[in-house]
Amino acid sequence: MYEIRKWATFIEETLTNETGMADQGGPLRKAAIAAVIKNPYAGRYSEDLSAIVDESPSLGQEFGRRLVAALGQAAQSYGKAAIVGTAGEYEHGNAFLTTAFANPIRDALGGGKAWVPSTGKRAAMGASIDVPLASKDALYVRSHYDTMTVAIPDAPAPDEVVVIVVAATRGRINARLGGLKYEDIKGEDGLH
Repeated sequence: MYEIRKWATFIEETLTNETGMADQGGPLRKAAIAAVIKNPYAGRYSEDLSAIVDESPSLGQEFGRRLVAALGQAAQSYGKAAIVGTAGEYEHGNAFLTTAFANPIRDALGGGKAWVPSTGKRAAMGASIDVPLASKDALYVRSHYDTMTVAIPDAPAPDEVVVIVVAATRGRINARLGGLKYEDIKGEDGLH
């Protein structure tokens, strides 16, 4: 099992866009859950990353539980990210973010037909990352392309990975670039 040093929860509730304009959709609530985890591969190369991947479904279940509690209402979009400490490889962060990890999060959020966007990087303590968000039910819902910036001041240490999952209750306030609307999603594959 993983050695988790700390959990962190971040919540944002935005009432208007940057020019002070609200819309009919109500507040935009975003919740981020982050775990600071010891990297079992720090400082060494391994062809086999199963020490991370094999237990990731149970980690995803815990992320899902915490995310539902923090968000407090139905999610419409999601995303994930990893910041790998400098003694690790970028690939170690990706090993935490596989489908095996994401599927229990989808289940906790009531399903999700679209892929979960992700990003990652190697960085020193305190680095921030913009976690990408997209509609959980159809990739091409432009109003739901968004980000949430997350940073933990004392992480990642060189031998740690910060794993982050974000969910949001709606798309951007006053999104007006057209395209598929969330309420009009019809496709079963999440792609149209």
